[in-house]
Amino acid sequence: MEKICDSAEKLFSQKGYYNTSINDITSDANVAPGTFYIYFNDKKSVFQYLIHDLSKELRRQIRSESANCKTRYEAEFQGMKSFFKFVQSHVGLYKIIWEAQFVDFDIFKDYYDSFAERYIMNIKGAQEAGEMKEMDPEALAYCLMGISNFIGLKWLIFEEKEVPDEVITQIMAFIKSGIFK
Repeated sequence: MEKICDSAEKLFSQKGYYNTSINDITSDANVAPGTFYIYFNDKKSVFQYLIHDLSKELRRQIRSESANCKTRYEAEFQGMKSFFKFVQSHVGLYKIIWEAQFVDFDIFKDYYDSFAERYIMNIKGAQEAGEMKEMDPEALAYCLMGISNFIGLKWLIFEEKEVPDEVITQIMAFIKSGIFK
């Protein structure tokens, strides 16, 4: 199954969902077409699985790498670094996620909603601990996700290079203090 998923991630990100066939995936994975159907019903089911699995792995990595942070600010900083590191090793993730809005809008929406759900809980916890201002946790979660998303697009996708540490430091300064004098 891992070979099929790796090939599907690669081909969906290179050729797009609609230009990738099951035969393309199985050929790239070097498995018989029938092997595909042991694990998946159709192309859409591997697409859904891939998004769900990558999302779960991303959240696990962020949680693991920020587990020892003592403040929400530290966790946010480490979480952002973890997000960029994960995306750099799964560059096709952006392309796949963004294409999901045209393949199955519910998958696309669920990806962001499920990520935001945990984020909102963490923001509420930080607000209760007095670490963050009392603002709408859902709006904050989507703002923070948007910042990470577009910084990732700029450096990891458009520029095809690592997000510089100084950019992450500037983002965190913006998050902490805002941009207006």
